[in-house]
Order: sequence, then C-alpha cells, then structure tokens
Amino acid sequence: MRRRSVLIAAWILVAALVLPARPAAATDPAAVISSLGNEALKVLGKDIDPNQRVARFRQLFQGDFDVPGIARFVLGHYWRSATPAQQQEFIKLFTNYIALVYANRLAEYSGATLRVLGTRPAPDGELVSSEIVRTNGQPPARVDWLMTPQDGTYKISDVIVEGISMGVTQRSEFAAVIQRHGGQLQSLITALRQKTESAGFH
Repeated sequence: MRRRSVLIAAWILVAALVLPARPAAATDPAAVISSLGNEALKVLGKDIDPNQRVARFRQLFQGDFDVPGIARFVLGHYWRSATPAQQQEFIKLFTNYIALVYANRLAEYSGATLRVLGTRPAPDGELVSSEIVRTNGQPPARVDWLMTPQDGTYKISDVIVEGISMGVTQRSEFAAVIQRHGGQLQSLITALRQKTESAGFH
C-alpha cells in the first residue's frame, strides 16, 4: 500500500510538471523539471476548481508528455494488433482517463517541493533524478524522469519512482483488464470510454 501511494503521488507530481517550459530552460531537461515543479503545484493546487483542474490537466498532459509514445508502450503488443481507429480512440481515452484519475488529487500534495539531484544519459534521452519532499513528515521519495528530445525541447516519456516504472505499472494494469475479457482490446477501450464519459468527457 505504501508503494502504491508513492506511485500515485508521483503521477500527481508528474502531472503538475507539465506547465509550458520557459524558453531558456526548454533544451535543458534538468532545468525543465527544477524550474517548473514547485510553481506548477501552486497553479494546480487546492484553490483551483476541480473541474477546471481536470480540464487544465488534460490540456497540459497533451502538450508536455509524449502521449502517443506512452500510449503505445502501455498497450504493448496489443497496440500492434489494434486497428488505426482503435489506436486513435485509445490515445484520446487514455488522456482523459489520466486527467480524471489524477488531476483532482493534486490538492492533497499542496506544499510539496521537488529537488533535482542530477542528470545522466539514457538510451532514449536523459534521465533526471530528483526527490519529492512533502510537509507531512514522510521521507522523501526518489523519482527519476525519462526526458526524450522532440522538436528542440524535451517531453516526459516515463517516470521511475523508487525503482518502479510508471509506464510498466500502467501497462500491467491495462493488460490485466484485457486478459480478464478474453484478450480483447476492445474491452479496455469500452471500460475507459464508460468511465470517462460518466465523468463528462466526450
């Protein structure tokens, strides 16, 4: 349970880090994380209307994460067997799902700060190491951010919390849903559509 709560907290902080980067920092992955983390937590914090926070979260998630790449990864081999229409619908529903699940939990982490520890090369880009420091006395959580270069800037493509990849975690959860329904990808798409439409996404 503690590990899962840390994972959830990390996704929340990841979401907070998607404010547009300052031009001077856009080509420096460590600066992107360092300069925007605390500011973003304030902008998307407890004083924001929940509906506005979800809408803002979705917009920012689309802009500053490699959403198509993450969507392909979390579906694994099911992506290759999906039709183009299923692929496009999944990207849309995945974006809505992430916004719905995590955006309104931001308020729980008001006052948290992020400290960058360093950067090292990764096969697909740069890995920025950091720790999340909270005000409730819990120990800092180690978080590594995989930043991949795209069009002269960097986008977040994965987050590793205490050694656990968020992308791998989400892929495991989605695969379990598909497997429970006879290996049919459409079952996951239908479940995500029902969940997001019931919350007002169309």
